[in-house]
Amino acid sequence: MSVRTDLQVQRIRAIGLTVTDADRSKDFYTQALEFEPVSDITVEGRDYSDLEGVPGAKIRIVTLQLGDELIELMEYLNVEGKPIPKDSQSNDLWFQHLAIAVSDMDRAYAHLQAFPIEPISVEPQTIPPGNKASAGVRAFKFKDPDRHDLELIWFPPDKGQDKWHQKSDRLFLGIDHSAIAISNTEQSLKFYCDLLGMQIEGGSLNWRETQARLDDLPGAEVRITALRPRSGGLGIELLDYLVPPKGRPIPSDWKSCDIAHMQVELVVNDIEQAVDKLRENGVEFVSSRVVEFTDNSCPYRQGCLVKDPDGHAMLAIPNALEH
Repeated sequence: MSVRTDLQVQRIRAIGLTVTDADRSKDFYTQALEFEPVSDITVEGRDYSDLEGVPGAKIRIVTLQLGDELIELMEYLNVEGKPIPKDSQSNDLWFQHLAIAVSDMDRAYAHLQAFPIEPISVEPQTIPPGNKASAGVRAFKFKDPDRHDLELIWFPPDKGQDKWHQKSDRLFLGIDHSAIAISNTEQSLKFYCDLLGMQIEGGSLNWRETQARLDDLPGAEVRITALRPRSGGLGIELLDYLVPPKGRPIPSDWKSCDIAHMQVELVVNDIEQAVDKLRENGVEFVSSRVVEFTDNSCPYRQGCLVKDPDGHAMLAIPNALEH
């Protein structure tokens, strides 16, 4: 890949999750995690099919908000997607989670116990002092009703974005980042930093018993690189597992309608230039074209879905979001 670029991801607008039942997922996210409803639309037609690479797609999209961040629950009404494999682990390359910042880990963890979660972590874990980059951070990983991976994260006063330390009476504050399992840090940095203009915010090597108990992976050792757009906000965390070694790749026949599908909406300053640059550099495209939306129900005017080097879905959308 060539590395010169003047592209910039301005911010991450939202994260989309394919779900089997939008009502069930909406109930879970609003009740268990205190998200708030924003909109509920159903879309169909060639534009959406071309965007997502699923012919004849009819999609119900329920948008929810937590703090400043948005998620979109995407239920394909006329296509049945494959479920997330039951034996999924954190080092499988389809692993992707949402990290939800909380004001009080013990209270948030207790609140979750009343809901149908599948825990990954033994219990909330505290990163030990030996790990300077993450010392004192508390985290707990679990799965939602579709088995999408989620994490509660609490930051001590000297860690995390400033907004997580503002006085709030809320228990669940917002989404700090989406973490993705990757096969090679340098390869991913070429895509996210060199091509898309995201910035490295920090990194750490997490290992020993704490990480093993957090991930339910014996002997887990993971190189973590935190990325954010220049304007801050929602970020992406790269998880490069050293022990156990890389898990299974994302199967080439998985589509946007399959339940493991998550797509990160990247607001770019020039979508045509972005698409040209990504094409020049051999990036895999899901969308057959830059799709132009004429109906007012779509929250963006144009979009183009591509895959990162490991197959995680990234939706490029233009900066001017309003019609």
